[in-house]
Amino acid sequence: MDIIWHGHSFFEIGVKSPNDSNQKIKIVIDPFDKNIGIYPKRVLADILLISHYHYDHSNKDAVKGDYFIIDQPGQYEVKNIMIKGVNSFHDNKLGQERGLNVFYIIQAEDIKICHLGDFGQSEFSTEQKKELIDIDILMLPVGGVFTISGEKAAKLVFEIEPKIVIPMHYKIPGLNLKINDEKEFLSRIEIEPKNVDKLKIRKSDLPKDKIEVYILKPQ
Repeated sequence: MDIIWHGHSFFEIGVKSPNDSNQKIKIVIDPFDKNIGIYPKRVLADILLISHYHYDHSNKDAVKGDYFIIDQPGQYEVKNIMIKGVNSFHDNKLGQERGLNVFYIIQAEDIKICHLGDFGQSEFSTEQKKELIDIDILMLPVGGVFTISGEKAAKLVFEIEPKIVIPMHYKIPGLNLKINDEKEFLSRIEIEPKNVDKLKIRKSDLPKDKIEVYILKPQ
Protein backbone atom coordinates (compact mmCIF):
# COMPACT_ATOMS: atom_id res chain seq x y z
CA MET A 1 0.00 0.00 0.00
CA ASP A 2 1.26 3.47 -0.92
CA ILE A 3 0.00 6.60 0.84
CA ILE A 4 0.81 9.96 -0.75
CA TRP A 5 -0.14 13.33 0.77
CA HIS A 6 -0.75 16.25 -1.57
CA GLY A 7 -1.18 18.73 1.29
CA HIS A 8 -4.13 19.78 3.46
CA SER A 9 -6.49 16.74 3.61
CA PHE A 10 -5.79 15.55 0.05
CA PHE A 11 -4.51 11.96 -0.04
CA GLU A 12 -3.88 9.40 -2.73
CA ILE A 13 -3.81 5.76 -1.61
CA GLY A 14 -2.71 2.97 -3.92
CA VAL A 15 -3.80 -0.51 -2.86
CA LYS A 16 -3.50 -3.92 -4.44
CA SER A 17 -6.67 -5.23 -6.05
CA PRO A 18 -8.12 -8.16 -4.07
CA ASN A 19 -8.67 -9.90 -7.41
CA ASP A 20 -5.26 -9.25 -8.94
CA SER A 21 -2.22 -8.39 -6.80
CA ASN A 22 -0.51 -6.92 -9.87
CA GLN A 23 -3.28 -4.33 -10.30
CA LYS A 24 -3.42 -1.14 -8.22
CA ILE A 25 -6.62 0.58 -7.19
CA LYS A 26 -6.28 4.31 -6.51
CA ILE A 27 -8.35 5.91 -3.78
CA VAL A 28 -8.33 9.72 -3.66
CA ILE A 29 -9.63 11.69 -0.67
CA ASP A 30 -10.60 15.37 -0.30
CA PRO A 31 -8.86 17.14 -3.22
CA PHE A 32 -8.58 20.88 -2.61
CA ASP A 33 -9.15 23.93 -4.80
CA LYS A 34 -6.29 26.25 -5.80
CA ASN A 35 -7.93 29.07 -3.84
CA ILE A 36 -6.27 27.75 -0.68
CA GLY A 37 -2.99 29.07 -2.10
CA ILE A 38 -1.54 25.75 -3.26
CA TYR A 39 -2.12 24.43 -6.74
CA PRO A 40 -3.65 20.94 -6.56
CA LYS A 41 -1.91 18.07 -8.28
CA ARG A 42 -3.94 16.32 -10.99
CA VAL A 43 -4.49 12.68 -10.07
CA LEU A 44 -6.17 9.59 -11.48
CA ALA A 45 -8.68 7.79 -9.28
CA ASP A 46 -10.75 4.64 -9.22
CA ILE A 47 -12.54 5.78 -6.06
CA LEU A 48 -13.03 9.38 -4.87
CA LEU A 49 -14.04 10.12 -1.27
CA ILE A 50 -15.32 13.57 -0.25
CA SER A 51 -15.84 14.33 3.42
CA HIS A 52 -17.88 17.50 2.82
CA TYR A 53 -18.46 20.07 0.09
CA HIS A 54 -16.23 22.95 1.17
CA TYR A 55 -13.93 24.18 -1.57
CA ASP A 56 -10.79 22.96 0.18
CA HIS A 57 -12.03 19.35 0.19
CA SER A 58 -14.16 18.79 -2.89
CA ASN A 59 -12.33 19.85 -6.07
CA LYS A 60 -13.43 17.16 -8.51
CA ASP A 61 -11.63 18.98 -11.34
CA ALA A 62 -8.32 17.79 -9.90
CA VAL A 63 -9.37 14.17 -10.31
CA LYS A 64 -9.39 12.27 -13.59
CA GLY A 65 -10.56 8.82 -14.56
CA ASP A 66 -13.78 6.84 -14.52
CA TYR A 67 -14.02 6.90 -10.75
CA PHE A 68 -16.75 5.94 -8.30
CA ILE A 69 -17.57 8.82 -5.95
CA ILE A 70 -18.62 8.46 -2.31
CA ASP A 71 -19.78 11.58 -0.47
CA GLN A 72 -22.39 10.24 1.95
CA PRO A 73 -22.38 8.02 5.04
CA GLY A 74 -23.05 4.33 4.49
CA GLN A 75 -21.45 1.00 3.71
CA TYR A 76 -19.89 0.57 0.25
CA GLU A 77 -18.05 -2.12 -1.65
CA VAL A 78 -16.21 -0.83 -4.70
CA LYS A 79 -13.83 -3.05 -6.68
CA ASN A 80 -13.95 -5.41 -3.67
CA ILE A 81 -12.64 -2.65 -1.38
CA MET A 82 -14.80 -2.10 1.70
CA ILE A 83 -15.45 1.55 2.64
CA LYS A 84 -17.69 2.93 5.36
CA GLY A 85 -18.71 6.58 5.67
CA VAL A 86 -19.63 7.72 9.18
CA ASN A 87 -21.51 10.91 9.99
CA SER A 88 -19.81 13.46 12.23
CA PHE A 89 -19.78 17.21 12.82
CA HIS A 90 -17.45 19.86 11.40
CA ASP A 91 -17.65 21.75 14.70
CA ASN A 92 -18.35 21.15 18.37
CA LYS A 93 -21.88 22.56 18.20
CA LEU A 94 -23.69 19.70 16.44
CA GLY A 95 -22.90 21.17 13.04
CA GLN A 96 -24.57 24.53 13.73
CA GLU A 97 -21.46 26.48 12.68
CA ARG A 98 -19.90 24.47 9.85
CA GLY A 99 -22.26 21.61 9.08
CA LEU A 100 -21.73 17.90 8.71
CA ASN A 101 -18.58 15.94 7.96
CA VAL A 102 -18.22 12.32 6.85
CA PHE A 103 -15.19 10.36 7.97
CA TYR A 104 -14.22 7.25 6.07
CA ILE A 105 -12.95 3.84 7.10
CA ILE A 106 -11.23 1.90 4.33
CA GLN A 107 -10.29 -1.77 4.53
CA ALA A 108 -7.70 -2.93 2.02
CA GLU A 109 -4.71 -5.28 2.07
CA ASP A 110 -5.85 -6.38 5.55
CA ILE A 111 -5.19 -2.82 6.81
CA LYS A 112 -7.88 -0.59 8.32
CA ILE A 113 -7.49 3.11 7.51
CA CYS A 114 -9.51 6.07 8.78
CA HIS A 115 -9.53 9.56 7.25
CA LEU A 116 -11.36 11.90 9.64
CA GLY A 117 -12.01 14.71 7.14
CA ASP A 118 -12.72 18.03 8.89
CA PHE A 119 -13.62 16.46 12.21
CA GLY A 120 -14.51 19.20 14.68
CA GLN A 121 -16.08 17.41 17.65
CA SER A 122 -14.33 17.61 21.01
CA GLU A 123 -14.87 13.88 21.46
CA PHE A 124 -16.09 10.82 19.63
CA SER A 125 -19.65 9.67 20.20
CA THR A 126 -20.25 6.13 21.44
CA GLU A 127 -21.36 5.08 17.96
CA GLN A 128 -18.30 6.62 16.32
CA LYS A 129 -15.98 4.87 18.78
CA LYS A 130 -17.44 1.52 17.80
CA GLU A 131 -16.51 2.20 14.19
CA LEU A 132 -12.96 3.17 15.17
CA ILE A 133 -12.02 -0.05 16.94
CA ASP A 134 -8.74 -1.55 15.67
CA ILE A 135 -7.83 1.30 13.30
CA ASP A 136 -4.36 0.70 11.86
CA ILE A 137 -3.74 4.06 10.18
CA LEU A 138 -5.42 7.29 11.28
CA MET A 139 -5.33 10.51 9.26
CA LEU A 140 -6.58 13.35 11.41
CA PRO A 141 -6.69 17.17 11.29
CA VAL A 142 -4.45 18.95 13.80
CA GLY A 143 -4.47 22.61 12.72
CA GLY A 144 -7.43 23.79 14.77
CA VAL A 145 -9.61 26.84 13.93
CA PHE A 146 -11.93 24.92 11.56
CA THR A 147 -11.28 21.49 13.09
CA ILE A 148 -9.98 20.00 16.32
CA SER A 149 -6.84 21.55 17.77
CA GLY A 150 -3.48 19.84 18.06
CA GLU A 151 -4.13 19.26 21.76
CA LYS A 152 -7.52 17.68 21.15
CA ALA A 153 -6.18 15.61 18.25
CA ALA A 154 -3.52 14.11 20.53
CA LYS A 155 -6.17 13.17 23.11
CA LEU A 156 -8.29 11.46 20.46
CA VAL A 157 -5.27 9.50 19.23
CA PHE A 158 -4.64 8.08 22.70
CA GLU A 159 -8.34 7.33 23.05
CA ILE A 160 -8.54 5.02 20.04
CA GLU A 161 -4.86 3.98 19.85
CA PRO A 162 -4.23 3.48 16.14
CA LYS A 163 -0.95 1.92 15.12
CA ILE A 164 0.08 4.77 12.80
CA VAL A 165 -0.96 8.44 12.82
CA ILE A 166 -0.65 10.83 9.88
CA PRO A 167 -1.43 14.47 10.78
CA MET A 168 -3.17 16.59 8.14
CA HIS A 169 -5.04 19.87 7.70
CA TYR A 170 -2.34 22.07 9.20
CA LYS A 171 -0.35 25.10 8.06
CA ILE A 172 2.26 24.40 5.39
CA PRO A 173 4.18 26.81 3.10
CA GLY A 174 1.89 28.44 0.53
CA LEU A 175 -1.36 27.66 2.35
CA ASN A 176 -3.39 30.84 2.84
CA LEU A 177 -5.90 29.41 5.33
CA LYS A 178 -5.47 30.77 8.83
CA ILE A 179 -4.87 27.52 10.67
CA ASN A 180 -2.07 26.37 12.96
CA ASP A 181 0.91 24.20 12.12
CA GLU A 182 1.59 20.69 13.43
CA LYS A 183 3.82 21.74 16.35
CA GLU A 184 1.17 21.76 19.07
CA PHE A 185 0.04 18.28 18.10
CA LEU A 186 3.59 16.93 18.14
CA SER A 187 4.35 18.52 21.50
CA ARG A 188 1.18 17.07 23.03
CA ILE A 189 1.53 13.57 21.63
CA GLU A 190 5.22 13.35 22.59
CA ILE A 191 6.09 10.78 19.93
CA GLU A 192 9.11 11.45 17.75
CA PRO A 193 7.73 11.66 14.19
CA LYS A 194 9.20 9.95 11.17
CA ASN A 195 9.54 12.29 8.18
CA VAL A 196 8.96 10.58 4.82
CA ASP A 197 8.10 11.53 1.26
CA LYS A 198 5.37 8.89 1.17
CA LEU A 199 4.35 5.92 3.27
CA LYS A 200 4.77 2.48 1.72
CA ILE A 201 3.46 -0.14 4.12
CA ARG A 202 2.29 -3.73 4.44
CA LYS A 203 0.30 -5.39 7.21
CA SER A 204 3.48 -6.98 8.55
CA ASP A 205 5.13 -3.53 8.85
CA LEU A 206 2.56 -2.17 11.30
CA PRO A 207 3.93 -1.51 14.81
CA LYS A 208 2.67 -4.00 17.37
CA ASP A 209 3.11 -2.33 20.74
CA LYS A 210 3.41 1.40 20.11
CA ILE A 211 1.99 4.31 18.12
CA GLU A 212 4.07 5.73 15.29
CA VAL A 213 3.62 9.23 13.84
CA TYR A 214 4.52 9.97 10.23
CA ILE A 215 4.92 13.46 8.81
CA LEU A 216 4.46 13.20 5.06
CA LYS A 217 6.01 15.66 2.67
CA PRO A 218 3.41 17.19 0.31
CA GLN A 219 3.89 15.74 -3.18
